Amino acid sequence: MCGIFAYLNYNVHRDRRFILQVLFNGLRRLEYRGYDSAGISVDSSPFYSQFTSDLNNAHSVPPPPPLVFRQAGNIDSLVKSVHSEVETINLNLEEQFSVHAGIAHTRWATHGEPAPRNSHPQTSGPENEFLVVHNGIVTNYEVLKETLVRHGFVFESDTDTEVIPKLAKFIFDNATEGGQAVTFSQVVLEVMRHLEGAYALIFKSRHYPNELIACKRGSPLILGVKDLAEPTCNGSAAFNDDKFLSKNGHPKELFLSSDANAVVEHTKKALVIEDGEVVHIKDGAVSILKFDKEKGKSCGSLSRPASVQRALSILEMEVEQINKGNYEHYMQKEIHEQPESLTTTMRGRLIRRTSSKDKTLLLGGLKDHLKTIRRSRRIVFVGCGTSYNAALAARPILEELSGVPVTMEIASDLLDRQGPIYREDTAVFVSQSGETADTLHALEYALENGALCTGITNTVGSAIDRNTHCGIHINAGAEIGVASTKAYTSQIVVMVMMALAIGGDSISHQRRREAIIDGLFDLPNKVREVLKLDQEMKDLAELLIAEQSLLVFGRGYNYATALEGALKVKEVALMHSEGLLAGEMKHGPLALVDENLPIVVIATRDACFSKQQSVIQQLHARKGRLIVMCFKGDAQSVCPGDSCRVIEVPHVEDCLQPVINIIPLQLLAYHLTVLRGYNCDQPRNLAKSVTTE
Repeated sequence: MCGIFAYLNYNVHRDRRFILQVLFNGLRRLEYRGYDSAGISVDSSPFYSQFTSDLNNAHSVPPPPPLVFRQAGNIDSLVKSVHSEVETINLNLEEQFSVHAGIAHTRWATHGEPAPRNSHPQTSGPENEFLVVHNGIVTNYEVLKETLVRHGFVFESDTDTEVIPKLAKFIFDNATEGGQAVTFSQVVLEVMRHLEGAYALIFKSRHYPNELIACKRGSPLILGVKDLAEPTCNGSAAFNDDKFLSKNGHPKELFLSSDANAVVEHTKKALVIEDGEVVHIKDGAVSILKFDKEKGKSCGSLSRPASVQRALSILEMEVEQINKGNYEHYMQKEIHEQPESLTTTMRGRLIRRTSSKDKTLLLGGLKDHLKTIRRSRRIVFVGCGTSYNAALAARPILEELSGVPVTMEIASDLLDRQGPIYREDTAVFVSQSGETADTLHALEYALENGALCTGITNTVGSAIDRNTHCGIHINAGAEIGVASTKAYTSQIVVMVMMALAIGGDSISHQRRREAIIDGLFDLPNKVREVLKLDQEMKDLAELLIAEQSLLVFGRGYNYATALEGALKVKEVALMHSEGLLAGEMKHGPLALVDENLPIVVIATRDACFSKQQSVIQQLHARKGRLIVMCFKGDAQSVCPGDSCRVIEVPHVEDCLQPVINIIPLQLLAYHLTVLRGYNCDQPRNLAKSVTTE
């Protein structure tokens, strides 16, 4: 839920102003992961040549303490605070560093309120001997804290993270007490042996100047490498290649980040760090160690595990994808990108041959497992929030075409209940980031129970991508706005294609299958058409700007649309909204209806259309303030005596209609948020990638 970033320049001169700017820009790219407080650490003076040569001596004098800047609020608040403090202490921003390691953090609070003392980097003490930025939660921090307090450590923050740098100092002090030299990686490996929970960590220490160590368990982390002597790169390179690993004196810039967004503008050469790996950057070289907790216990001393070899990959991302372009907000951009994102989702998977009737569907990530899925006892969809809603929208067509029972599970609830998962089940884990903590834990649970596990994510190399047996990338492109929009519609399309693949070419479904495939080919054009409702949705938002509540009724395919539309309004406009199953209206929600409460009813023509007409009549009889979504030309059929406001949308195949129907509600949520003066890209108390339980 936080964003961590580090920048190390080696054998290339950078002034302090440049270094600060790289750190600030990195945090801005990660700000969607958390934005209630932030901090950075840079060196107080260039000390590479002066101190490094003597560091193998346990009695050597460490360089001056690094500078730490922390501030509550967003990144802009941190930038202002840093520049103010720089002036106060008369820090020279033009000072040059041939080697420098800086770390940075943007926070989503879990332990302790947003405040400078709870911001990262967290420190080992007044001298900043060890500094840490952390994404995740240390579940045993209270036990560690009690132990460290008994040894004289004083804690200043309310965070779980503060135990980590203090534990590092405790280990370092004990190891060097008798004059023994200890490496930075040995200290960090020993720290890891004591930690429980999920984390991605970057360590910086005045005892090991110009070195950084990164490690992870559960939370995402990548390494970016920019070799300034090798400006171009075509393909992967073995990570033990001299130009990346050895001390060859090549000028380099190295980046550590919670995700690729903060790296791609600098380099496309990257490595996704695996769980249990410790990445040590020193003298322009990178070594990767594999942490083994049990082996560490048996050794009983500070030991160094063997190095492992990894390969760099090339990021399939362009800087333009993570910029706003001509739009005011990321959410607005991502709503309007959906024709293109859906086209990309289907590219290479839906193929139209020379004959217009010859259409092929190919899902390479599933093809080797389709027979197993078809024989499943049931298909279990597991997700949270928007991803759960997308799976719910696709459930009816999957049941129809596959004939396999489909059940829905909210990831946290499945874990709380320890619900039964069988070897004969296919479990499908849906997550935009591929790092959602509850969904990851549910995946571990399903793997333990022997189910075939399938992932549907937007992030290549994510934890769900790596740990499932098979899966599909939705290829929606980078989504920066915290409230998911284009990922939701791409998830639905991927799951409809999954239903077609599992259903196969059975004669009984041939006509239905062809109609759906035709609908998929035409879907981007239909989305362009519905996006023309932008101004109409802005006008509606102006009418609803002062409202406190909104109800959204749907059923069938569009029950998920009601849930997702209400969630969008709730997330960004900070208006209470509820998505309700229309069939349950008479079992309680009808009591809320009066002439003041705005109610959206989704009544596009499908198998449930006549039932939705009945719902509208009942709400109208109780003077409900109705906003009805229907097909073009259906206003008279759904609106008794012009008594309600109508949103007319284009018609597509029923299983694809949720893709069309959600877009006016996304636009409504966006305009409501802007008109009410809130930040739609950074809604209150939320973050994009939910990597904590």
